[in-house]
This record gives sequence, C-alpha cells and structure tokens, in this order.
Amino acid sequence: MKKNLGQEYWSRAKKVIPGGTLLFTKNPDLHLPKKWPAYFSKAKNISIWDLSNRKFTDCFLMGVGTNTLGYANKQIDDKVKKEIDKSNMSSLNSIDEILLAEKLIKLHKWPEMVRFTRGGGEANSLAIRIARAHTQKDNVAICGYHGWHDWYLSTNLGNKNSLNNHLLKNLNVDGVPKSLKGTSYSFEYNNYEQLKKIVDEKNIGIIKMEVERNEKPKNNFLQKVRKLADKKNIILIFDECTSGFREVFGGLHLKYKVIPDIVILGKALGNGFAINAVMGKKEVMQSCQKTFISSTFWTERIGYVAANETINQMEKNKSWKQITDNGREIKKIWKQIANKYSINVKIKGIDALPIFYFDSKFHNHYKTLIAQEMIKKGIIASNVIYTSIFHNSKNLDKYFHILDTVFKKISNCENEKESIFNLLETDVCITNLRDEKK
Repeated sequence: MKKNLGQEYWSRAKKVIPGGTLLFTKNPDLHLPKKWPAYFSKAKNISIWDLSNRKFTDCFLMGVGTNTLGYANKQIDDKVKKEIDKSNMSSLNSIDEILLAEKLIKLHKWPEMVRFTRGGGEANSLAIRIARAHTQKDNVAICGYHGWHDWYLSTNLGNKNSLNNHLLKNLNVDGVPKSLKGTSYSFEYNNYEQLKKIVDEKNIGIIKMEVERNEKPKNNFLQKVRKLADKKNIILIFDECTSGFREVFGGLHLKYKVIPDIVILGKALGNGFAINAVMGKKEVMQSCQKTFISSTFWTERIGYVAANETINQMEKNKSWKQITDNGREIKKIWKQIANKYSINVKIKGIDALPIFYFDSKFHNHYKTLIAQEMIKKGIIASNVIYTSIFHNSKNLDKYFHILDTVFKKISNCENEKESIFNLLETDVCITNLRDEKK
C-alpha cells in the first residue's frame, strides 16, 4: 500500500478542527484507526480516490446516504455547473426554490407548503419551531435520531442514557441549557404503550419520529401513533432525512399510508448537494409567520437546482426500486455467508439501508477486521451499505468474495481456533464520541 496521506491529514485536522471532522460519522477512528484513507480527492459512481490516488469501491455509506444515484452524476452536475456560471447567489431570490416546492407537493399530494434548509439538523429544528409555534406547547416525544440541536439533546438532561437507543450512544449535553430539562422525552419504536404514557403525563404537543430505520412497524404502530396525535391535538412529524426516496418515490410514509402533519426530507434529495425540505399542511406551516425563521444560505441556488434534477433522474431510473432490490440481494448474500460459517448475525434496516451486527462480544473487533481486509483489496466497507443504483451483484462480486474469507476467519475466532487479537493490525474501532483515539 502507498503511504497513507489521509492519516497524515487526519493528524493535522485534529490540531486545528475540534473533533477533527465536521461529521462524527466520518471520523476515521470509527472504522479503521491509523489505516482508514480519511480524505478523498475525487469520486465517481461508487468509486473513490484517496489523496494518494488509490482507487476504492465504496461498499459503505455513499456520502452518508446522500448519493443514491452515484457520485458525480453527470446530469445533475451539468445542471449545477450551468447555473453556477450565472451565479449561485444574488440580492434576489431564485425561482428554483419555487419549482422544487411545487414538485415535492405534487409528488406527495398531501402537503401544501414547504420550507427549505441546507442541513438535516437545522431542518429538524425548523420543524420543531413551527410545530411549537402552532401548538403553543413546548414538550416533544421523540423516537429516532434527529440531529445535534438543543431541543433534541435536551432529552438527555433528565437521563443521560435517554438517547442511547436512537442511533448514537453517550451523547453529552454540555452547552445545552439546563432549563430545557423536561421538554423532550424519548420512546422506543413499536412501543405504543410507552408513548401513550408519555403523552398522558407530560403535556406533549409534538410527536417526532422516524418512519422506519432498523425495524419495521408492528401491530399498526404508525396508524396508532397517528390516531393518538389526532385525539390529543398533537402535531405528528416524520423525520425522513434518511428514509426518504429509498423504498418509494418520496417519503416512506407513503408506503404505509400514514400522513403526518410535517415531514422532513434530505440526504438523497440532492444526490450530494446540500438541500433539505420541511413540508406540511398549510395550517401548520403558516405558523412560520408566528415566529422568526430565516437564513442567508437557504437562498443559494445550487441545492434547489440539484434537487430538481435529482428528482427527475430518480423518476427516470426508478432509483428507489433499484436500490431496494440491491439491498435485498445484499441482505440475502450476507445471510448465506453467515450461515455457511455458522456465524450469528442480526441483519436489520430497510432494504436500501442494510446493516448487520455480530451477536458476539467481539462485534467491534470483527467490524474492524472487515474494514482492514477490505481496504487491502481496494474496498471501503464495514457492517453497513447505503445502497446506490450501482450496488448491483455484478459490481459487488469482489466484495462478497472478500467478505467470505473474512467471515471464515471470524468463524475460527468464534470457535476459538484463532484469536481476533492476532488478526487485527491496528486498534479496534471506537464506538462513540467519548473513546476517541488520540
């Protein structure tokens, strides 16, 4: 392997950027400490080139779920480049935001108005602000991961472990005003009785949740949540930053025929360009006028141009069907390989976002081993794949072949024929913010 310039830059980054990276998920120590490429020079389809011009196949996060149509999609990028030549910003507005709003409303049929942001965290905060302005109630019941803002992290003020079952564990709340304690309460997915108890006791004005992530709704869970919200005059918000445009053309709630009051779309919406949408019923969305919500860079042009063309390309390619089929095939082969070597794995996630966990105390060690062996063969991988239209069986043959050899080693470790500590050539990957490698 060539010299890993990515690790050199990672050392530099930690000296000048608190935490080293602006997105925790892109922390190299989460995946393969001291050996992860860390930084890219270019990307195309599902290929990434690092700073030493080594080419890798991305069998991992695909821009953390943003690029379902592949990296550097020509049709989308050409549209953006054309508009950049006319200037991305001016003292006037761009009509592209109107065109995108109209397109999303027509696609989903039920929403009547849309506001936009660049990032998903701020989209979630915007939705909460609108809902609070509408209900005149502060308290929120939440389920799922919804970003980094105070309203969300305040859930951990009452119990520091409240958010541990919602994607990221041990989230610290330093800097979050203590006065927000008792304004956000977490409930478990599919646990309707837990939610009902919170609603009955905590003067809840908003229910905020992901439609689906690692498990499917059971016993008409989503329908029950909608009925509860209606009965108690609660605003129901679906956060579909991650699930949107995966199994269906639009929000996943369309599949379950459960209509929220507000829905948030992001990630895949711009195929790598920064754009998030907060859509809802007119009566609720007009509550924007009761408060103050405004930001300069929400008016830049390229996010809207990219999203409009992304939607066109999704419709043309039926991308949601392709990525779902690809993910379903990945799950199938994961299971076959695991069964072949009698390895206990739990395979979860919607089909377009497949993920597996080893039922072993050495889960993180094995995840590190996968990353280690894949990197040697020119593949970026872990225990999850955010699928794109290019993640078909033809392009993943090499990935599955290597995974087979790694699973064989893992089987030997589980049967104590081999030691995982002898197989790892670096430290075990970190699991959360508090055990960061120095």
